[in-house]
Amino acid sequence: MSSDYFFAKNAPPPGGSYSHGVVANGLLFTCGMGPNDPSTGKIVAGGVGEQTRQTLINLQAVLAERGATLDQVIKVTAHLQDVHRDFAAYDLVYREFFAAPFPVRTTVGSQLANILVEIDLVVGVCHICLF
Repeated sequence: MSSDYFFAKNAPPPGGSYSHGVVANGLLFTCGMGPNDPSTGKIVAGGVGEQTRQTLINLQAVLAERGATLDQVIKVTAHLQDVHRDFAAYDLVYREFFAAPFPVRTTVGSQLANILVEIDLVVGVCHICLF
């Protein structure tokens, strides 16, 4: 199996020892991305809505590095610092980026370090694949 690990020039740099994404077997997997402004590296101000928006903009930059878009997303995994408090605001912004039929999604509560949301994606990038 051949894998293509990559970094996206228009996304915030990773905060640890990991790549922004990897393409393998016709799928693109992103890292868990947070709400950092790529130009400053700082976490965007505001609530979960603003942080969700920046996180999805950052993920768009990762996908664009390999010519993909959010329309190709198959699976979304989202971590919210407080699911009960923040789910409605998160979902409202999510709908700005995704339309029906929506990708499958898992949203869980997580202990996040100084952020309210972290999201990773699985994206179909194979144009002609045999499964």
